[in-house]
Amino acid sequence: MIQYTFSIAHPEQQYISISAEIDCSQETEIIQLPSWRPGRYELANFAKNIKNFKIFNEQNQPVAFSKITKDSWKVECGSSKKITVSYLYYASELNAGSTYLDKDQLYVNPVNCCIYLVEKENEASKIHLEIPDHYEIACALPTDGRTMTAENFDQLADSPFICSPSLQYNEYQVKDTTFKLWFQGEVKVDWDRIIKDFSAFTSKQLMKFGIFPAEEYHFFFQIVPYKAYHGVEHLTSTVILLGPSYEVFEDFYKELLGVSSHELYHAWNVKAIRPIEMFPYDFTKENYSRMGYLCEGVTTYMGDLFLYKSGVFNFPQYVNELKAQLQKHFDNFGRFNYSVTDSSFDTWLDGYVPGAPNRKVSIYTEGCLLAFATDVFIIKHSKGRYKLDDVMRTLYDDFYLQGKGVSEADYKSVISKIAGESIEPMFEEFYHGHAPFESLLTKSFDYLGLEMTQTPSTTYSHGRLGFKSIPQAQNFIVKAIFPGSPAELGGMMLEDEIIAVNKYTCNGELEKWLTYFDLDAKRITVLRKGTLVELLLPEVDRKFYSVYDIQKIEKPIEIQENAFVFWSK
Repeated sequence: MIQYTFSIAHPEQQYISISAEIDCSQETEIIQLPSWRPGRYELANFAKNIKNFKIFNEQNQPVAFSKITKDSWKVECGSSKKITVSYLYYASELNAGSTYLDKDQLYVNPVNCCIYLVEKENEASKIHLEIPDHYEIACALPTDGRTMTAENFDQLADSPFICSPSLQYNEYQVKDTTFKLWFQGEVKVDWDRIIKDFSAFTSKQLMKFGIFPAEEYHFFFQIVPYKAYHGVEHLTSTVILLGPSYEVFEDFYKELLGVSSHELYHAWNVKAIRPIEMFPYDFTKENYSRMGYLCEGVTTYMGDLFLYKSGVFNFPQYVNELKAQLQKHFDNFGRFNYSVTDSSFDTWLDGYVPGAPNRKVSIYTEGCLLAFATDVFIIKHSKGRYKLDDVMRTLYDDFYLQGKGVSEADYKSVISKIAGESIEPMFEEFYHGHAPFESLLTKSFDYLGLEMTQTPSTTYSHGRLGFKSIPQAQNFIVKAIFPGSPAELGGMMLEDEIIAVNKYTCNGELEKWLTYFDLDAKRITVLRKGTLVELLLPEVDRKFYSVYDIQKIEKPIEIQENAFVFWSK
């Protein structure tokens, strides 16, 4: 048993005081702080936030210890049956997977800051909170007053909590499960709207699986006054960071729905159905898996699809989400170099930053499009009897409920059995290979009476010069360059700051200046690492970046039936 105490005497300093009373059973124990957190498959180095690490025995005498890795310690317990480890944790970062403290809240992801004994992960633990009396606690763990209890470290690590005097709360019921909604931060919650929409997509997801993995589930929303979008899944909860406050129930509401449906689907896929390499988690090191297309790709696909099938999204709204994935895919030339399975393995290397240009692909985007194509494959070969839904239900029943992780061979086997046709060629060509997606996607859309269209971008810098940029003050930062385009031929580099066109400063109007001058080449002035550089971008009779769309086409009876099966609610 480990008993933690969290105290926040000086929240303005953003250090949480943590002590852990640990029962010892050996003369030497190994104490570990997790190296990473579920939902983000990269090393996190949480130990960088720890200071004043100390250990005492029952007599309050110092106990000898030595640091043996960047986030683990060897403790010489000797004859002591109990030790107390104390330290301060710096909590200054606010996102959906972090730990944060200020005068308004204590927000904790225990996986960031709670130590545990290696090889004793199955022991129970308690957290006692020394917080102001008027603070309310939002947490999925069993709570008695100011004390929370976890059955094992896996449950503790995956149970974030928020303590605050300003939490807003409501709930809804679907079948036997209570879903709790918590909002922290400045936001005017439209309760009627959110409960109606959340009940709809929750009911549809639960109907497909038949059972929810828990008796209750918590949505924790951290609402901030600046632009933000981030979600992290947990065993019986999710944390979602959104902003700015004034847009959450206005123009940003579809993003709130999208990330919430996505994270809820994770309650089955990843938190229950889990790659065999992560069953169970090993928090001491990387847990390499090539199945990011299942963990995040299928979830991305299903999250949006269930918004449509539950009636929360209409058809154009759903298609817009799928179009966005198409655009990301075709704009990323890493698709010619690295497969989605290799990119999944490398999330531990650089999976959450752009990294080297055109090196890799996204497990979210590629996985989503492959999930769509796999869904159509199953419908087609099973003659409409089954869908990808049935595969996921089988994985839940035959693997998770049987206490097993899922291998790629298992996944392929279930798909092939349900479809009545081997999925192996698709895996070899598209999951593990670099084959262009155009033919696969075109055939999938055709089967449903849809057409994927490609038209040259009308944005001058994209279509004619082959670069994409984002505004920064009055200038523009280059973020993408089309191979072989005038931008590349002219020597443009990523992160160049464009300040002028033909010696006229941009003043926030790059596209207008580019289209104003009718010349054989555009002279672009950029600021590159403190140096002004003149670039000459030649005009060529060719178009570069394209815009992708999905449109309905005239459908014969057979295709109408296919589409009915796919879109049926």
